[in-house]
Amino acid sequence: MTMTEQIRFYKVPDPWGLFANFSRHPIEVDGRTWPTTEHYFQAQKFVDTDPEWAEAIRNAENAGTSANMGRDRSHPLRAQWDVVKYNVMLLALLAKFTQHEDCKAVLLATGDKYLIEDTGQGRDDDHIWGDGTTGKGQNLLGKALVEVRTAIRKGEEDVLEKVCRKNVAHYPSNQTT
Repeated sequence: MTMTEQIRFYKVPDPWGLFANFSRHPIEVDGRTWPTTEHYFQAQKFVDTDPEWAEAIRNAENAGTSANMGRDRSHPLRAQWDVVKYNVMLLALLAKFTQHEDCKAVLLATGDKYLIEDTGQGRDDDHIWGDGTTGKGQNLLGKALVEVRTAIRKGEEDVLEKVCRKNVAHYPSNQTT
């Protein structure tokens, strides 16, 4: 894949920065408003195991604070998190890119380009959601964005949402691993 066939993103103020979970695009999911997709994603780790902590994350001052709070393992992490986290991210991204027409337009304008969260330039070198410093990370955020883009393009946002919700519900957070 050549550089012209991919779009790299990481920081909000950079070109393509609205693809980052820290971008200030509030989402509404299940009747609640979340300041960013990061707030929603991090809170879902604790939504049933520590609802007060999940609410504190939702009300965090900014996405960076919510991310740090979500990494705090002194609070009980929901069971099956590693199994459901990708579907939770898809739900957040579906909300963002269907509730904000400006974001949707930018996402669709990427055509068929591969989207890469360039975490190699970040301090945490994320090899799961991004490509990491080696460029060989899983890039799950980029893959999720491509999946959401495809669903929107096909008019299948509702189908993808139903599949994600079913997958998350199949692994309730109070289930032991």
